[in-house]
Amino acid sequence: MDMLTDEKNRTDILNRLKRAEGQLRGIQRMVEEGQRCQDIASQMAAVRKALDSTYVRMTVCFMEQELGARFGDDPAQREGLSEVLSEVQNLLGKVR
Repeated sequence: MDMLTDEKNRTDILNRLKRAEGQLRGIQRMVEEGQRCQDIASQMAAVRKALDSTYVRMTVCFMEQELGARFGDDPAQREGLSEVLSEVQNLLGKVR
């Protein structure tokens, strides 16, 4: 898999990962402080969902980049491709 070349998409993905990292640090603090397992589990589920969402976003960005490179830069095709991939992202986001 090639790397993402679109700076906007890379920034979006990095920001999502940084938020998840912050959430994980918060969970570590919760464990250290002896907070309730139910509360910790809830936060862990939120981090998992955030990471899953980030993975889907990265995959869709990659697909958009690679399909655009292979099938041309026609603005009408790009618009159609973006619409389809947006729908794919929404569908994949509902898997979990």
